[in-house]
Amino acid sequence: MPVLRLNRAELRERVYGCWLGKSIGGTLGGPFEGRRDILDVRGYTTPAGEPLPNDDLDLQLVWLKAVQDRGARAIRAPLLGEYWLNYIPPHWNEYGVSKANQRMGLAAPLSGMYRNDWKHSNGAWIRSEIWACLAPGCPDLAIRFAYEDACVDHGGGEGTFAAMFTAALQSAAFVVPDRDELIRIGLSKIPPDCRVARSIRIALDGYAHDRPWRQVRDRVVADSTDLGWFQAPANVAFVVIGWLYGDGDFGRSICIATNCGDDTDCTAATLGATLGIVSGRGGIPAEWAEPIGDRILTIAVDRGSFSPPATLQALTDQVMQQAPLALGAFPCAVTITEDATDLTDLPEIPLDAEPAARALWERSPYATEHDLVHTRVVLDYLADPEARAGIPFGLRVTLANQMPDPRALELTWTLPEGWTVQPGPVQLVALSHTTPVREVEVEITPAAMSQAVCRGVLQVVAQGRPTVGLIPLLFLNAG
Repeated sequence: MPVLRLNRAELRERVYGCWLGKSIGGTLGGPFEGRRDILDVRGYTTPAGEPLPNDDLDLQLVWLKAVQDRGARAIRAPLLGEYWLNYIPPHWNEYGVSKANQRMGLAAPLSGMYRNDWKHSNGAWIRSEIWACLAPGCPDLAIRFAYEDACVDHGGGEGTFAAMFTAALQSAAFVVPDRDELIRIGLSKIPPDCRVARSIRIALDGYAHDRPWRQVRDRVVADSTDLGWFQAPANVAFVVIGWLYGDGDFGRSICIATNCGDDTDCTAATLGATLGIVSGRGGIPAEWAEPIGDRILTIAVDRGSFSPPATLQALTDQVMQQAPLALGAFPCAVTITEDATDLTDLPEIPLDAEPAARALWERSPYATEHDLVHTRVVLDYLADPEARAGIPFGLRVTLANQMPDPRALELTWTLPEGWTVQPGPVQLVALSHTTPVREVEVEITPAAMSQAVCRGVLQVVAQGRPTVGLIPLLFLNAG
């Protein structure tokens, strides 16, 4: 079996380079966030000595805590949603929409999908480094984490595809140094017809035809007019523009990304982190590293509830403790070793494989997943979970056998008084070796809805098995 061997000390230098580059870019771009014109930034405009605080890095400290508390295999959208509510106070844009939806009872990805005008925005792809650093050289694992993260506040929007793109290329950057190949790997993990991919291709086409970067930037902006400002497609393309036209120069690259305008702290920080992974700490020039030092200053986490790492060095050490555990928890072709880095088997490992990514991007953004050990249950509302009295609401339940023996299941719907379900309140479903997956479609008709939120329960019982699924049902009063 092919395997990539990463020397522990070299990997640590790349992880540290990631966080240092993130801090540098956030400090460079932070003062210009929201500017819609082309800028002329050539260096720091903040006092020397400390970095600017940046939510792009802050939120990743919370995700690290989740991994430390629960383990990498537990990283699923509902878990991260709970950590949002406990440890992340700001209500900015999609952050606030997601938290409000969760407090109503909507679990991810519904929390990121329902009435969220910011689902195409930047909140998720700016925090993908933690997943790349926990899955170095394993882009399919990195995008799995990134999807579970992003859908909490972006549902099935472009913000989620953007996070999958950046997580994939940053993960691959630990083993692939070539810029163009990394962008290609990132594109292989998102729908080819999504807006993020379209904006990136505009940047690539402009560069291939030797157009000035300002002209290419304007073409990206024009193509994104219908989405508006502060959205993921254009800003991810600005990262790519900085990378392409920076000609391998760290400072020039992050300055061009910043000078494209819009979400400047995010674009410069993500590009700085990516370049830090590729080159390691040693590739970041002193004139960029020394003025900001090693401290982490936070703005978006509740430090009264937990103690995040106070320095980039401490953050790197904590990530390095978790990375081997994350790699060992999944079937990854990467191992961390004290021996020399050995990438001999890299040609045999398809970093750009599409199937795992397609399975993620084709998930319904209106579906919640439930693991009963013996059976995986997917409850799909098919649309926003808004209901009206007397009008049938369709649901689809997908049942997948996760054990080698046949499965006999009983589904029982418990609904508010007067509500009905067709074809009936109880369904019997058999899963066999030849039919391990079955779909059940029902129509629920509400009675009078006097409350804003109406709840029910779907009980899933497997004959001869002790684990019972009690799956919450939630309907919002459309009236």
